[in-house]
Amino acid sequence: MPEIDWTDSMQQTFEFYEVDPGTWKNKSKINDITSFEITRDISTETIETASFECTDSDGEYYIRAYLVANQNGTEFRFPLGTFLVQTPSYEFDGKNRSLKVDAYSPLLELKENPPELGYSILKKEPNKQGNTEPTNIMKYVNDICENNMRAPVIRVIDEEAVLYDNYISNTDDTWMSFVNGLLSKAKYSFALDELGQVSFDKIIDYMALAHRWTYDDSNSSILQPKITVNKDLYKIPNVVEVFCSTDNGLLVSVVKNTDPSSPISIPNRGREICHRDTNPNLPGIPNQAMLDEYANQLLKTLSTIQHTVSYTHGYTPVRVGDCVLLNYKRAGLYNVKAKVTSQNFKLEPGIQVSETAVYIDRLYGD
Repeated sequence: MPEIDWTDSMQQTFEFYEVDPGTWKNKSKINDITSFEITRDISTETIETASFECTDSDGEYYIRAYLVANQNGTEFRFPLGTFLVQTPSYEFDGKNRSLKVDAYSPLLELKENPPELGYSILKKEPNKQGNTEPTNIMKYVNDICENNMRAPVIRVIDEEAVLYDNYISNTDDTWMSFVNGLLSKAKYSFALDELGQVSFDKIIDYMALAHRWTYDDSNSSILQPKITVNKDLYKIPNVVEVFCSTDNGLLVSVVKNTDPSSPISIPNRGREICHRDTNPNLPGIPNQAMLDEYANQLLKTLSTIQHTVSYTHGYTPVRVGDCVLLNYKRAGLYNVKAKVTSQNFKLEPGIQVSETAVYIDRLYGD
């Protein structure tokens, strides 16, 4: 079957279906939706939300949106998102009633209930041989999500993601906040696909990712000409102090950026800007060498400037969290790899996606 060319012309229509939460398949078509808008943002807990207008809506249910594209006589059908319908309100003009509905990704179900009081995961647990071994974080993440939400969970196995300390719930935790804490210890984050399936992405430097799409200013480009780039040097430190209490006393490490080639170094700025860390996350029993390495790495990590790029383009199958290549020469962007952090688009013919991406310049270190 041929693949769609997102840079070429096409006819676009949209379909909506109620989803059976038991099978996660489409149950029945919904025909009364008059507008539909999707927002994706990796800084939010549920990652995706939707709002739509319709003439009738009854209670909670899952809805799935599709783009149906016809190009050169071939029809293509792409899911755009799966959402749990909540909080309807309505307007009545004397003749017609219009419902406005908010909906959220399946991750919402993890926010609805707390763990049992005192729920804890021990850093070691028995193995089949009767001994103890480090507790695997992702096993618990997979199990908790499967037991506390109806969406399918794409299980991730990572034998190296283990607990170094007992992990205990707080009284104000939900399953969402509890799992997010576990994921941060394993260096993972939540991810969603357009069918509403929940998965987990390893947190790695986006520069190490292959870019999923290139946006440029060629004749066939779907990138709109207006683009905004913001950056801020404020509070980027050139000194890091790390303090760590151990059974043998207090360990201290201080690292300073005096590199003349670094624009934020002490000589170039003419002043010190200090970042202090009194609770370093170190495995095992810390020593001075470990603390010095931690402080060095922390200064390099903090010595970066984040550029935020906002632009608009025709729809492509790019998700938040993906890496894209920006080659918009007229705006001074030459083969810049950036991570998509948010998207917003209305489901109307000729979809235009308002997108934000970030990229980093390292100002100190390798």
